Amino acid sequence: MKHSLPQATHAAKAATFDDNELIRTAAKVTRDLNAVRPMIYWSDLAASAVIGYGAMVAAIMIENIMFALLAGLISILALYRAGSFIHELTHIRRGSLPGFRFAWNALIGIPLLLPSFMYEGIHNLHHARTRYGTAEDPEYLPLALMKPYTVPLFVLVSALAPIGLFIRYALLAPLSAVIPPLRKLVVERYSGLIINPEFRRRPPEGEFKKQWYVQEIAASIWAIALLTAVATGFLPMKAFLIAVAIAAGSVVLNQIRTLVAHLWENDGEVMSVTEQYLDSVNVPPPAMLPALWAPVGLRYHALHHLLPGVPYHGLGEAHRRIAKALPKESTYYRANHEGLWGLVAGLVRGSSGHAASGQPDKAS
Repeated sequence: MKHSLPQATHAAKAATFDDNELIRTAAKVTRDLNAVRPMIYWSDLAASAVIGYGAMVAAIMIENIMFALLAGLISILALYRAGSFIHELTHIRRGSLPGFRFAWNALIGIPLLLPSFMYEGIHNLHHARTRYGTAEDPEYLPLALMKPYTVPLFVLVSALAPIGLFIRYALLAPLSAVIPPLRKLVVERYSGLIINPEFRRRPPEGEFKKQWYVQEIAASIWAIALLTAVATGFLPMKAFLIAVAIAAGSVVLNQIRTLVAHLWENDGEVMSVTEQYLDSVNVPPPAMLPALWAPVGLRYHALHHLLPGVPYHGLGEAHRRIAKALPKESTYYRANHEGLWGLVAGLVRGSSGHAASGQPDKAS
C-alpha cells in the first residue's frame, strides 16, 4: 500500500476539496434527527432475532428440501439484519440505550461468535478524519486498485468465517490465556472485524477491557460447549452444519454489502470529508432490494460517513431533507447509486482496467 505523505501536507490538500455547502446543509437540516428512539431499536432487534432463529429451527426440522432452503434463506436475512446492529453499537452514545449492548451480545454476538468487542474500538478508527482509506484504517482496502481476482476472493474467503471463529474462541482464546506471546498475536490479529491485513489492534484499556474479557470468555465457553455437544452426539451433526451454513451465509451477505459500501479507489492518502463521502455509497429508494442486503441504515453508507451521529432510523429522513435542500448539481447526488450489481460490475471493471494499465498493485 502506498505510504502517506506528511500529515500537514495532506491536511492542506484535503481542505481544498471539501464541499462546505454540503457539509453545512447536511448538519443544519438534520439536527433534530440525532436522538435515538429506543422502541425502534428494541422491537427491530427482537423481531429479527425471533425470525432468524425460528427460521433456523425450521430449516433444521423441515424434510422438504425446497422449504428447508427457503427457511434457511429467511434465517440468513433475519440474522444478518440482527447482526448489523453491531454497527449501531459503535455509534450509540453512552447511556442513550441502556441494556442494548448486553441484549445484543446475549441474543446475537455470543451465539454467532461475533461479540461486539470485535467491532467496538475498530469501527471508530474507520471514521477518524485522518485515518479513512489509509494504512491505519482497519476497514479499508483499495480493492479498485488491486488485481481482479481480489474481488471474488474477498467474498469467497468470508464463507470460512465460522470455522475461523470456532478456532479463535474454542482453541486460541483458552490457549492464549496461558501463553503470553500467543495472546499478543490473538489481540493484534484475531480480535477485530477488519479487512486491512496491515492493521494491528492495540490491547484494550479501562472499562472496555472488562467488557472485552467478559464477552470473550462467554464466546469461548459457548464455542467449546457447541463443539463438545456435537462430539458427544448431544447436538446432531446435521443441525450443527445447517446452523453453521446459515451463519456463513450471513457473513457472506455482509461481505458482499461491504464490497459495495465504498468505491475503494483511495491509494492510501488522507482524504477530505467530501472525498470520503464520494468514495462511499448510497443506494436510496426507489430501489427496494437494498432493504435486504444493506439493512439497518447501511443503504445510506455515504450519508452515514457525512453524519455518523444520525441513528439508522433517521437516515432515510435525513436523505430526503438533504436532497430537497440541495440542487441537482450538488456533490450530494454523486454518491447515490442504483443497485448492487452495477456497483460490483464497476468495481470489477475498475480493478481489471487498473491491471490492464500495467500500473503496480497499490496493495502489494
